[in-house]
Amino acid sequence: QVQLVESGGGLVQPGGSLRLSCAASGSISGIIGMGWYRQAPGKEREWVAAMTSGGATNYADSVKDRFTISGDTAKKMVYLQMNSLRPEDTAVYYCNVNAVTYYSKFDSVINDYWGQGTQVTVSS
Repeated sequence: QVQLVESGGGLVQPGGSLRLSCAASGSISGIIGMGWYRQAPGKEREWVAAMTSGGATNYADSVKDRFTISGDTAKKMVYLQMNSLRPEDTAVYYCNVNAVTYYSKFDSVINDYWGQGTQVTVSS
């Protein structure tokens, strides 16, 4: 059983900051990649940011230079620092982890895992 739990969402004024955290627990042997997605009301889920286990990062154009993804694969933690928040950043934010589980020397599985989401509301 693998579980991802996000925290850190809330209500913030435009121009403010929030830091989202995501804690992974369960039978994960190693994290291959980490990411954040968001879904605004009436819209499809969209990718926000990603980070490889080697530390390479990539961002959606809409959040570039405002958001920063980071992570600690040993602690199985993923973070999203969000600065200069705008009303259009309002959404439910989801943590995503691509991870491998080793069952034996010759048996492993790679899966995508999702958190339950945390609400971020940017409003004055």
